[in-house]
This record gives sequence, C-alpha cells and structure tokens, in this order.
Amino acid sequence: MIFPFLLAALSLLLSVVYKPSEFNAEALLERQRTVLPPRILLLTAHPDDECFFFAPTILALRRSNLRPEIFSLCLSSGNADGIGEQRKGELWRSLDILGVEEERRWIVEHPQLQDNITQEWDAEIIAEVLRPYVIEHHITSVLTFDTKGISLHPNHFSLPLGASHLIKSLSSSSHASVPRLFSLVTVPVLPKYTGLSYALLARLPVVSQAFLAFKPMVDPLPVFISGIPDYLTTARAILAHDSQMAWFRYLYMTFSRYMWVNEWVEFKTQES
Repeated sequence: MIFPFLLAALSLLLSVVYKPSEFNAEALLERQRTVLPPRILLLTAHPDDECFFFAPTILALRRSNLRPEIFSLCLSSGNADGIGEQRKGELWRSLDILGVEEERRWIVEHPQLQDNITQEWDAEIIAEVLRPYVIEHHITSVLTFDTKGISLHPNHFSLPLGASHLIKSLSSSSHASVPRLFSLVTVPVLPKYTGLSYALLARLPVVSQAFLAFKPMVDPLPVFISGIPDYLTTARAILAHDSQMAWFRYLYMTFSRYMWVNEWVEFKTQES
C-alpha cells in the first residue's frame, strides 16, 4: 500500500524540480543607460570552471527577457599537466553546449597566470589582462568566484581581487562605464554536497537569504536554480572535459549543489 504514496511523492518531487527558478536576477542584469542589452562577463581561471560552478547562472541568463550578451574570459588554459591545448578544445565544446557564442569567448595565456594549485595570481596583472575586454565590450557586470574560490584554489580566489582592482582603477579615472562585480558564494563542505535536496529548498526565497544571515545584506541575494533539463545540459558540458573526468568528478556531478544552484553577492571594492 505504501508504494502508490512513494510514487506520488516522487512524481511531485520531479514536477517541482523540473522547471528552473530564480530570485532577484535583475540585480545581475541592471542596465546602464548607455549599454543595452546588459553585457555579462564570466571570469574564470581554468577550463571546466564554467560548467562545474557557473552553469545554472549561464543557462538562466540565456532565458532572460532582457537578452543579455554573455561573454567568457578564461585566464589560463589549465596547462598544469601539460595538456593545455586539449583543455582549450574541451572548453570550446563546453561553451558550445552552454550557449556562449564563439566570438564572445577567450582564453588568455600569460606567463604569470598559469594553472598552479599553490600559487595566488597577482591582482594587478589580472586587472591589466581584464581591462581591454571590459572596456572594448562595454561589460556591465563581471561574474566570478568569491575570495574562498568554492574549492579554495588560489587561482580562483585571486580573480575577485584582480577584478576589484580594475574596477577601482576605472572608478578613480572617472571611466564612462564601470561594471559591477558579483561573486559566487562559497558554502562549507557539508552544505556543498546537498545537491538535489538543496535545489528543492532553495526554491523558498527565505532559505538562500537565511544562509547569509551571518553577513548583513543590503540588497537581495540573486539566486539561480536549475531544473532537470538544465542539470542534464550542465552534465553534458562537464562530460565535454574528457581529460578531467576522474571518478570523483562523477560524485561531484551527483551531489554538488553548484550543479543546481548559484547564489551571488555583489563584491564591494574597498576604498583606499
């Protein structure tokens, strides 16, 4: 007798998580007066960052009625193991799947921005590399890691510091277009692997907001939640990174909340 109830509960669960959801997305899409539509730059450190961490946001932005232009800038080829060229091709295939147009994606090769699990990248160098992409393409928002970098990788948590350095420089020079900077929230290890269950809870706006209760928030927290089709698209993008598919990557795909949910805070630059 219990089987019909379990089947009904499963059907209800699948119906809830089938469709995507989002809260306060307009914060990332705020249009500057001189730039329309919004131009969003995803700043990453290595090939595969775009799908392992940021896919719910990319896929949600592609559906937005504001039709933002999405750009991707990766600051290394991930050549720590000598397979940088292979990883470039994998990144291109992943971005094809996620829907980032070919003319709006770049990989940088800089001698002081090399994939290294023990090295922090210099903020001034990051700002120098980032500057022409932001200015020439009139970027309105930069999306990247926070200062914990999701996985505590030093290349990751160098990015918001470099982007912040650029924004301070543009602001002090009264540049016509200064983008806003948003960082993806790093969560502790146990909540990080709540996967599908968190995709359900996050659909209650109070849940994501309560998560940051320890940090006073002036603005609502932008949240993007994937549905089942989006999850499957993200999985396809990850599988495009053939060289990275060790056994633990499959566990990540199964249990990580970043496969389902992205929560963002605006990274406020510190005035000197």
